[in-house]
Amino acid sequence: MGRRPRILVGPTPDEVLAGAVRAGGGVIVDGGDVDALVWHSFHMKDVAEMLAAHPGAKWVQLPMAGVESVVESGVMADPRWAGVTWTCAKGSYAKPVAEHALALGLAGLRNFVERARASHWGPPAGTSLYGADVVVLGGGGIARELLSLLAPFQVRATVLRRNSIPVMGAARTVGMGELHSALPAALVVFVALALTPETTGIIGKTELALMGSESWLVNVARGRHVRTADLVEALSARTIGGAALDVTDPEPLPSGHPLWAFPNCLITPHTADTEEMTRPLLALRVRENVELFAAGLPLVGTVDPVAGY
Repeated sequence: MGRRPRILVGPTPDEVLAGAVRAGGGVIVDGGDVDALVWHSFHMKDVAEMLAAHPGAKWVQLPMAGVESVVESGVMADPRWAGVTWTCAKGSYAKPVAEHALALGLAGLRNFVERARASHWGPPAGTSLYGADVVVLGGGGIARELLSLLAPFQVRATVLRRNSIPVMGAARTVGMGELHSALPAALVVFVALALTPETTGIIGKTELALMGSESWLVNVARGRHVRTADLVEALSARTIGGAALDVTDPEPLPSGHPLWAFPNCLITPHTADTEEMTRPLLALRVRENVELFAAGLPLVGTVDPVAGY
């Protein structure tokens, strides 16, 4: 663009992200002629106000990996920002989230949920992941990192994604229309895909009924991917082995909700990627994108406002 890009970090100063901007070749500004916004708030009303105040901005970097809240806010669809390129952190946090997904799956299969709550020795129980069939919903960064972690277990992984472009590490990659045929053989079903109108409620009564009685559902994506009432019914009836959830619907999950009481349900409070884990990873993404923006090259993690991710 012929000069170092002028970038506003908002809605408040953040020295970690400012350092990433400078390392990428950008100049930190707090007003005036602004080329781009690096945002670290989840409140989209503030983004709209900042864009209105700085109409020259051509790029907005968002802090989250899943952007359904941004899409639902309508800010991306506002014709005033038609020329703005939006990027998010998708892929940046994949490693810690994949690590958490594997931990949840193993904890479920190895009966750690019941044993952690036990006050007596109990009978032997547990299932090995080695050589098993697994299903991964989603073909993005989390799925790729998870497949890498699963490789030593010699699983047969089926990835389901919007298209059937092969994903490295998967035994096969198929379209989402193959979900029902893939579920019966899966020992673990990992949910790691973007939340869109098409994927909301993708796991419900029919899908849970297709899973085996020893199968575990692991969700590290969004709570609304799973129909909670149907999951409660399946866990109560033991028609599946169990569920390990880092995300729920509603979220936070209220005290006293039935999911808390099931011995075959493990819940972590959306901690697959804590702020301590994600801040340095977001800084790396910011630095990379500032370098690309300055060079006039395509940015990483671009968001398709129509597709919703």
